[in-house]
Formats: sequence, structure tokens, C-alpha cells
Amino acid sequence: MIPQGFDTDFELVNEIETTKTYKFTPDKIQGFIDGFNALQQAIYKVLSTEKYEYPIYSFNYGIELDDLIGKDPVYVQVELKRRIKECLLQDERIISVDNFQFTRAGDELTCTFDVISIYGTTTITKEVNI
Repeated sequence: MIPQGFDTDFELVNEIETTKTYKFTPDKIQGFIDGFNALQQAIYKVLSTEKYEYPIYSFNYGIELDDLIGKDPVYVQVELKRRIKECLLQDERIISVDNFQFTRAGDELTCTFDVISIYGTTTITKEVNI
């Protein structure tokens, strides 16, 4: 028997959890941030964390960069693009990662790219030793 008088129409709502987090500065943790600023901080943090290096993080967190040292620069560009996309697209706030540009100076490769998110677009720069 089905109960009478109940509304059986349900609406599924996909909401993103709050992004409020601590604000990190180079020398201290001070206050809170959320939204676009919290996303930029999350991008910086995940791209600065070597994957599998720290037991506090899951194996899905971070980016593998150490094994690119000493490799062919063309290979590093292709692999870096793939790894950056793989690591950033796990965040549900990020829609796409595009417009990769690379410059090389000695043993350093600088990668600049755009992150398109639910908050807008930001340009990120990541330097890697090769």
C-alpha cells in the first residue's frame, strides 16, 4: 500500500560544498577565504605537492614531477600538460584546463595555462626543473 497525501516528485539538486578554507600566506595562516580565491589556493597547493610523497594525502592528490628531471624537453611538455590536467580536473569546481604555453630557460621549463572554473578563468604558471 502506498501512503496517500505525500508528494512523490523529488528534485535532485547538485550543489557544490562550501569552499571556505584557511588562507595561507608565505609566512602564516591568517583568516579564511572562499570562492575564487580558495580555488586559486587549492590549485597552487595541489601543483606544489609531489604525488605519493606525503602519507597524509591520498594517492589521488598532488602531481608527479620528480621523475621528469633529466627527460627530453619535448616529452616533458607533453607529459606535464597531461599530468596538470589529470590532477586539476579532479576538482569539481574546475571545468577545463587549456591554452598551454611553454618556455625554456636552461634547466627550467615554465608552463603557463588557463584554468576555467565555475568562478571564471585564471592563468596559472608552473615552473619545473628538467
